[in-house]
Amino acid sequence: MANRRGDVAMEFLDTHQHLIYRDHLRYGWTAGIPALAQGDFTLEDYAALTVGQGITGTLFMEAGVDDADYQAEARFIAGKIGGALLGQIASCRPEVDAGFDAWLEECDALGVKGFRRILHVMPDDLSRTETFRRNLRKIGTRGLPFDLCVLARQHGLALELLRACDNQIFVLDHCGVPDIAGGTFAPWAASLRALAAHPNLYCKLSGITAYCAPGQGEAADLAPWVAHVLECFGPKRMVWGSDWPVANLGAGLPKWLDQSRALLAPLSPDEAAGITEQTARRVYGL
Repeated sequence: MANRRGDVAMEFLDTHQHLIYRDHLRYGWTAGIPALAQGDFTLEDYAALTVGQGITGTLFMEAGVDDADYQAEARFIAGKIGGALLGQIASCRPEVDAGFDAWLEECDALGVKGFRRILHVMPDDLSRTETFRRNLRKIGTRGLPFDLCVLARQHGLALELLRACDNQIFVLDHCGVPDIAGGTFAPWAASLRALAAHPNLYCKLSGITAYCAPGQGEAADLAPWVAHVLECFGPKRMVWGSDWPVANLGAGLPKWLDQSRALLAPLSPDEAAGITEQTARRVYGL
């Protein structure tokens, strides 16, 4: 069977499932990306794509809707939670005090298991304000994780947040966005190791095929980068995500599942299961 490691089935809890419903929300960032600019990407589409692939559940990851829609998105997704969709990671705006506490309280009833504010498309100083950090600590006080989406050159910003918000559990999306296409391994590897020294940070094995050049993106191309993530964080501090449908910019979801099995095959069944499912259940309170 395709989803087996030796004689042990490898099952996946997807902590990074985007969904696009254009009749309800606006996704301006997709306009210049042909693979994503048209049509919807729905729960039904995802289910059809992953049938028989060992997906035990998913977490919706906020899909970068236009600013005016970020709360509407969480309210809309809340109505779809159930069955395989176990909850959502909602967008927030920690840089603004007005309404922040009320948003956290509302999210208690929306199936929210964590929060994210995409930082790689924002000015670097956004996360350096005391307002941002104070509000981030409020998320930590509620026992919810915060997903960090930063470029490799922004690892220093992430490090500052880890130090300033040591009560907050963080999850580093997409292995810290390595420049696989450019082959700039050493700087990313060094800063990732510095980040991993902070025990309140977990790392998400997701999205990396989108950072490969044409002709790259096979498991063998990814192996050195994933090996370094494993060396830095270990299986107990890693979770898995599909980054679908953004994964279509790289290998695509079915191939990413196959690659993930191949990349994790050298681990013991318990270690692999920690990455693909068990640690996510603990970190996101599932």
